[in-house]
Amino acid sequence: MTSPTRPELAGTHGMVASTHWLASAAGMAVLEDDGNAFDAAVAAGFVLQVVEPHLNGPGGELPALFATPGGPVRALCGQGPVPAAATVEHFRDELGLELIPGSGLLPATVPGAWDGWLLLLRDYGTKSLEEVLRFAIGYARDGFPVVPRLSETIATVREMFRVRWPSSARLWLRDGAAPGAGTLLRNPVLARTWQRLLREGDAAGGDRCDRIDAARRAWAQGFVAEAVDRFARSPVTDSSGRSHAGVLTGQDMAEYSATYEDPVTLRTSGDGRLAKFGAWCQGPVLLQQLRLLEQLPVEYRDGIATAETVHHAVEAAKLAFADREAHYGDSADPGVLSELLGADYTAARRELIGRHAAETLRPGTPGGHAPRLPEYVSEARGAGLPPDPSGVGLGEPTVSPNGDSKGDTVHLDVVDRWGNMVSATPSGGWLQSSPVIEELGFCLGTRAQMCWLREGLPNSLVPGRRPRSTLSPSLFTRGDEPVLAFGTPGGDQQDQWQLCFWLAHVHGGLDLQAAIDAPAWHTTAFPASFYPRGWQPRRVLAESRLGEATFERLRRLGHEVTDAGPWSLGRLSAVGRDPETGMLRGAANARGAQGYAVGR
Repeated sequence: MTSPTRPELAGTHGMVASTHWLASAAGMAVLEDDGNAFDAAVAAGFVLQVVEPHLNGPGGELPALFATPGGPVRALCGQGPVPAAATVEHFRDELGLELIPGSGLLPATVPGAWDGWLLLLRDYGTKSLEEVLRFAIGYARDGFPVVPRLSETIATVREMFRVRWPSSARLWLRDGAAPGAGTLLRNPVLARTWQRLLREGDAAGGDRCDRIDAARRAWAQGFVAEAVDRFARSPVTDSSGRSHAGVLTGQDMAEYSATYEDPVTLRTSGDGRLAKFGAWCQGPVLLQQLRLLEQLPVEYRDGIATAETVHHAVEAAKLAFADREAHYGDSADPGVLSELLGADYTAARRELIGRHAAETLRPGTPGGHAPRLPEYVSEARGAGLPPDPSGVGLGEPTVSPNGDSKGDTVHLDVVDRWGNMVSATPSGGWLQSSPVIEELGFCLGTRAQMCWLREGLPNSLVPGRRPRSTLSPSLFTRGDEPVLAFGTPGGDQQDQWQLCFWLAHVHGGLDLQAAIDAPAWHTTAFPASFYPRGWQPRRVLAESRLGEATFERLRRLGHEVTDAGPWSLGRLSAVGRDPETGMLRGAANARGAQGYAVGR
């Protein structure tokens, strides 16, 4: 997908920003080899599966927004659905569960990342599958440096691996211990899995697209699906404290394929539009927050948000996320999203933002759609529980010793010299989510933990439906030109930290890097999407660089403020392009010294 009539800087190839420097470098190498943004995104995405295995993996999922100059923003949904046998009756009545476990085999959805990346490559890329997958294969086969977070994550779940999940212990432990930061880690079995998929794709013959489709079939209908089917039948210990077999089958995988859909967009100013995925995921909460803040003061002083700005943003987040709990999901009422973003509804909700921190969950009734909540939420059974399994809640990632994870994710953004743009937030299939399938070199995801075990809700566990995901990339256009792609890992915090970035960039006037670096905050005043679904109604976590005076002002307004340290919240990245000049921009998160933006 190229457009040679667009402004193009001499010698320019593009810009890649992601949560890991090796992924950004791989994407840049593809751009420099005359690949486009789609080729580069696929290459970077597969590298992230290798070098950040505690944050995403081949058994996970892929949501991506993308645009070509002059064309509409499209959404690629690589989120697999709930398996056919995953029913409320089975989980609740037969197994006696109140919540879906956060680890093990029961919460596995159909893996969607492989099919999603290959569909994007087939339809919009220019390179062969081997040309974009070779970087990931090389790192899996020959090794990659362990980042500190990866070492810490493996150390946290080491005992569970050793006692309960021996296949994971054999892959991730060295002499019974976690590999140290800076040491080399290899996953040769995964490299061989990808090499076999390449061989089976090439054996089918035909053109580039035919071979990509053959590799898709080899995954969904061939040896990968067969191995998954066999593995899921054997019970393993999960976060319920008991052993359960999975319900995912090879047939579930054979019946799945990634799809394209239209995003929901919000006009921001002039002909600007911000695009997000629809209400099957949490993406529209960013749009709701922006609507609520349209007529409220937003002020930055010396690049830092004022206490009143933070207060308004937190209160807007509480209202938007309360609506997420009551109205979002793959079984949501048709038309509810347009009502949620409507002027009259927004104005009525805005009136609820007062001078004191709200203490209760307050979903609205958009267009007569009554709120529907599970008893677990309506009876506030999760209120007061830590909103993440570690009990820490400071930033991302967090993981508990039994493998429960909160928001462990990666992100990448790419723009090429022709103006094609991609924003993707791959996730799932974390090394701590379920045992390694030893003959494949990866594990299954646990996204179904986000569904509720009660019928009739927008986010009920329903076979064939997608869980209400937290994954939430963003893409901004002016007219018919893509201008900005951005996003972050962070589970329930993704669309709060993206709000911090947007406010700093648009209202604070900060450039992309300064907006990412600006002090961030979030609230835990709504049920977490991850097991055990806790929340703390007035809690706000904020980076200390907001200043002690701001903290004290927020406390006087009724917020329970926790100092999260100076650099701890968010892992944002962003790329931008000026359609008038062709000038490219990129920025990456400084927190953790791992994100990287590169361009030429």
